[in-house]
Amino acid sequence: MCQPAWGRARIAAQRLHDLARLRRVRDRIDREYAQPLNIEALARGANMPAGHLSAQFRLAYGSSPYTYLMGRRIERATALLRHGGLGVADTRRLVGCASPGIFRTRFTELVGVPPHVYRHRTRSGVAGKTAWVPKQAAGQADRWRVPAAEPEPSCR
Repeated sequence: MCQPAWGRARIAAQRLHDLARLRRVRDRIDREYAQPLNIEALARGANMPAGHLSAQFRLAYGSSPYTYLMGRRIERATALLRHGGLGVADTRRLVGCASPGIFRTRFTELVGVPPHVYRHRTRSGVAGKTAWVPKQAAGQADRWRVPAAEPEPSCR
């Protein structure tokens, strides 16, 4: 059974509204990555339940809000370690990672080497001048883009 046109329009409008809220969450993560952020705070700011936000964010962007946040923090940490003249502990604190263990683990997963090794290699010129590209992003250039809306089924 097909939905009437007003029903499809209402669903499409709600989807656009939800995508706008998810974009605001993502933008907040991009701006405030160094602040203590958690899913509950992000969900309150988006006026959504935490579980719903997490599920919708994953559908829209291909990862959970936490994974996206950690990716931003690690991305910034690589730049600071490459150019900042800071140690690993100072860099970790500047990007908002409270736990040294979590920082080291996520950094190693995303970059391929622990932060102290990355810092040493970039300072000694071993890593070259190329920017960091996360390992999981290889072949996934559109990872953070919102997918196009699926076409509505035709009802005749």
